[in-house]
Amino acid sequence: MTVAAKILGQLPELRLDSLIVSALPNVRYLSGFTGSNAVLVIGGSRPVLFTDPRYTIQAQEQAPECAVRIVRGSLFAAALKLIARKKWRQIGFEAGPIAYGSYGELHEGLTLGVELKATAGLVERYRMIKSEEEVALIRRAVETNSRAFANCLKSVRPGMAESDLAAKLEYQMRLLGAEKAAFETIVASGQRSALPHAHPTSNPLKSGELLLVDMGAVQAGYTSDMTRMLHLGKPGAKARALYKAVLEAQLAGVSAVRANTTAGAVDRKTRQVLKAHGLEKKFVHSTGHGLGLEIHEAPRVGKKDATTLLAGMVITIEPGAYVEGFGGVRIEDTVLVTENGCEVLTPTPKELIVV
Repeated sequence: MTVAAKILGQLPELRLDSLIVSALPNVRYLSGFTGSNAVLVIGGSRPVLFTDPRYTIQAQEQAPECAVRIVRGSLFAAALKLIARKKWRQIGFEAGPIAYGSYGELHEGLTLGVELKATAGLVERYRMIKSEEEVALIRRAVETNSRAFANCLKSVRPGMAESDLAAKLEYQMRLLGAEKAAFETIVASGQRSALPHAHPTSNPLKSGELLLVDMGAVQAGYTSDMTRMLHLGKPGAKARALYKAVLEAQLAGVSAVRANTTAGAVDRKTRQVLKAHGLEKKFVHSTGHGLGLEIHEAPRVGKKDATTLLAGMVITIEPGAYVEGFGGVRIEDTVLVTENGCEVLTPTPKELIVV
């Protein structure tokens, strides 16, 4: 049974006649369609995919399980016409992803007696558990990411710009089959490595400094995510101690991952280690996040997240410690949750790389 069919079966208990899916990753997950403009309506015997004339051939090829409707103009207006024709009265929509203007268009286009009902997480709950095919695609993206990183290591040297290294990493990912980078590649050196989401600059790499590289690839639509640390020249005691503490926290987080524990419990394990090193206040983000069709998706591996981890989820484990005026360390793997633990998908070694 397809996920779209499962959601269709849920509609009666949700007191819905149909569901409008507008988040493009969810449309892709349910239909296979990868275009940039689409709305999917689940209701009746067959999902209906609305898109525009640019995608006439593509939609027919990618979404054979759907009735495809090519629309010139508003996709939401076309969906509402279908809803009126079917005489559906209770219509679900995705509350989180929908833009205010799109919601207004939906609301204003309703016929008398039709009610919109906000839903949250209907599709995302299914997306959290990856199929064997999805795991294989993520594994492929992870391997592409790691190979690109390895191919660029020999070119890292003092004097090259952060942005030059970021460009080399993204170029290598493309050469190895990636569609694109999963996000803007982070290359941050020296004091800038204390910025968790630093943008690469023209700043030159310098000897005696930490270098943080956070990168991911998109391949066949699925993402990967990895962070590794380098040091230009022999690291001093402070850099070694910071790295050792974060590595210990990262390994503790990985060891805590298993089916039927909570995301919050994993986060607490990494924080306990960093607290023991006096670095708890230097860890300013969550331990990790789910990934798949999007680089950030459920579950969030954060201190207050009560989501129960289940076999088949793919998450990151990426604690960090950031010391203003000195630099930061983050170590990140992509891992697959299993019944008895997890499989670390990232093959790149985790020792501090001295170049």
